[in-house]
Amino acid sequence: MSRKDLHKFGRKLKTLRLDKNLTQLGLAEILNMSPNFIGMIERGERNTTVANVYKIARALNVKPSILFEGE
Repeated sequence: MSRKDLHKFGRKLKTLRLDKNLTQLGLAEILNMSPNFIGMIERGERNTTVANVYKIARALNVKPSILFEGE
């Protein structure tokens, strides 16, 4: 993924997380991940695995493809 794509993915993740009234810590607890890692994904600093994309989508109750749609 390009840096631009990582930022786009991260912004979408943040928007969906906030729509569910979840903090980074709350989402991290659901996913059994570090809140720092969630923040780095949201800021476009880290790429994540396909497995994590599916876990995130399930936690947010959305289809994985939604995470890749524009805002």
